[in-house]
Formats: sequence, C-alpha cells, structure tokens
Amino acid sequence: MNFVEELRWRGMLHQIMPETEELLLKEPTSGYIGFDPTGESLHIGSLVQIIILMHFQRAGHTPIALVGGATGMIGDPSGKSAERNLLNEETLAKNIAGIKSQLERFIDFNSDIQNKAELVNNYDWMKDFSFIDFARDIGKHITVNYMMAKESVKKRLSSESKVGMSFTEFTYQLFQGYDFLHLYREKNCKIQMGGSDQWGNITTGTELVRRVAGGKAYALTCPLITKADGTKFGKTEGGNVWLDRHRTSPYKFYQYWLNASDEDAEKYIKIFTFLDKETVEALIVAHKEQPHLRLLQKRVADEVTVMVHSKEDLENALKASNILFGKSTSADLKTLDSQTFLDVFDGVPQAEINKADLAEGMDMMTILVEKTGFLKSNGDAKRALKENSISINKEKIKADYKITTTDLINDKFILLQRGKKNYFVVVVK
Repeated sequence: MNFVEELRWRGMLHQIMPETEELLLKEPTSGYIGFDPTGESLHIGSLVQIIILMHFQRAGHTPIALVGGATGMIGDPSGKSAERNLLNEETLAKNIAGIKSQLERFIDFNSDIQNKAELVNNYDWMKDFSFIDFARDIGKHITVNYMMAKESVKKRLSSESKVGMSFTEFTYQLFQGYDFLHLYREKNCKIQMGGSDQWGNITTGTELVRRVAGGKAYALTCPLITKADGTKFGKTEGGNVWLDRHRTSPYKFYQYWLNASDEDAEKYIKIFTFLDKETVEALIVAHKEQPHLRLLQKRVADEVTVMVHSKEDLENALKASNILFGKSTSADLKTLDSQTFLDVFDGVPQAEINKADLAEGMDMMTILVEKTGFLKSNGDAKRALKENSISINKEKIKADYKITTTDLINDKFILLQRGKKNYFVVVVK
C-alpha cells in the first residue's frame, strides 16, 4: 500500500516535504503525530489525525502517538488568536490518561506485529531538561529570524491581532521541534505528520534534526477540515462533538454525520472511512442519481459510528432515530438509556411531576392539562382524547386511561404525544 497515494486520493494530503513519498515506499518507517491534552477526550477534529496513523500502520509503518504532557503546559499558538489558559500538572495527567485510552481503541499498540504502535509523553524527556541546558543545546541552533518567519507567529504579531504573543508561546515551536529531534535519536522516527496549521512547527523539527543531529527528517500535513456552509467542522449548537460517549452520546454522534450536506458527505466518505476507492466512487455516483436517499450521509454515519463506538451503538442509534422519524413502540422507547432518550427529545418541552402522584394512577386530564400544560384546557384534552390522537410512550390510549409507575421509561420519563409530531416529556422525580 502506498501511504502517500492513499492520502492523496482521499483529499488528505496538503503539504509534503520532497522525497517523503520515496522514503515511505523504500522502507518501513517510524512517524509520529502529536495530540494536545487540553481535555480528557479528543473530539472529531482529532479523528483525522488518528485515521492518518491508522493508514500509516496499515501501510506497514510504525505509528508513534505523542501526547504533549510538556507542551500542553505551554500552549500551541497555531491557529489561535489569543493565549490559552495554562493547565496544571494534575489536570494534564488526567487528560493524558483519557486520551491514551481513546487512542488504544484505534491504533494497535499491543499485538505482536512488527510495526505495533508506540505511545509517548514528551513530559518524560522534558521534565529534567533545565532551561539553561535547553537554551544552550537547542535554542542556539534556531535563529529568532527563522522563528519569526513562521506563519503562526506572524499572524499573532500582525496588526490584526491586539493580543500579541508571550515568550512562552513563542518558544512552543522549539519545544515541538525538540520532540522530533528526541524521537529521531531515540526511536529512529523520520517523519512527523499533522494538520496544515502545524507545518511551521513540524519544519522547525526537521531543521533541528538537520542542524543538531546531522540527519534528514521528513514531513507531511493534511488539510484542515472545513464545512461547505462556513461553520466550523466538529461543532454543533451544543459544542464540540466528542469521541467520549459520555460527552457526546452515540446517538448524537451518529446524527452529526447524518445531517452533513451533500458536498460535505462526499468529502467525509473519503476521509473518515476506510472504504476503497471503487466503493467510494460508486457510492458518490449512486448518491448523485438519488440524492433524496442520502446514501452518502447514511454510509458515513454508519462507518464512523461503528469505528468510534460499536456496531451495537450504531443499531441503538438507528433505533433511536426511528422513534422520531419512523414507526416505533413503547418497547422500543424503553430500550433507550436516559442520555439517549434526552438526546432524541432534545428541545421538546418538559415538565416535572412527583412520583408519589402516580401511586394510585393519574387520570389523563390531570397530566395533560393541570400537571404539565401540554394541552391548554380540559376542553382541548377531551377533544384530543375523543379523536384518539393522544399517545403515552408511543401507544394510543383511551380517555379513561390512568398513568402509573409502570409507564415510566428508565424509571424517570413519560412521553406524551398528540398526533405525529407534537411531543412532551414528563420528568418524574
């Protein structure tokens, strides 16, 4: 497998240093990508870098995932318009542990294959490096003029930015460059990869390898993912789309991909799945012939949800989707966990009632009007019940029905419904 060609046809290649492709075709090579430990979980923006490492390993090369325990204390200025809050050691350690456990789901660190992945933390080699030693042994090899020419530095120092850049962030590229030098020396790592915003930091590393170790190092980057409508990839109204199921449920994760535009879905099918070129091209043709079927969106959502979560999570997400948009039953509702239930009915009006009120059963007028305000008046409720348009947990009920604790979903919810699309969630405390 030609790793570079694989990235190229998928639209995942932005910049590449001369002779990089030749090196990777000639011999198995170690290469690394750095992950910023600003949170306990990575989000789908990091998924691009993870997938690059997966392609790298599949092509017979050795991936190294670097978690920036040291550089995370400084903050990368690339793509940032303001300086970030610095993290303390305890928070960083917690974040690194969370990221490690996520990376292990995607990249093979543990089997007996020759090119099993390695996971490293730059804090391990930076913690005992004194400032004097760093300035003397590393800093003297890179001029200030060289560092000032980097795009991330120029942008922050331009007239457009009133924030400027601290010495702390200015030195970031030296620290990241030293990581590459260290891995070159200790792991024979010859290539660094990352997003296109990292090109300046990466090439500082290749320069250090050349100037300090007299060696030759290589680099490539992938484009930053953008959305056709101009909004930021990986963001929703509720914030980031996380890889951690407790921050973004598998249902919401699935919905993010399903709601992609046609233009974005055509891009995502190449970047975020491992489907081969022929399959992808056939899917794109089929989608264009019948765009209303949303074949690309569905396939991307299926593939990525299984990769990040599981086949079972995909099946549950599909089941949850059908609850709103298809035929479903009370039994289907009761299979949803509490978080997925709330995600499915996000934005639906809610009201709270006491569980004790259900002990002897609550009549329909009371719950529809008095306790929840779902319907405006007793007259409105009577008409709806007479028309047989009221459902409890997706099941039609009669006017004399009484709600009890046996109707509870996950022992805490009741779903009221009038007609096909008018929902109301009762939260039972």
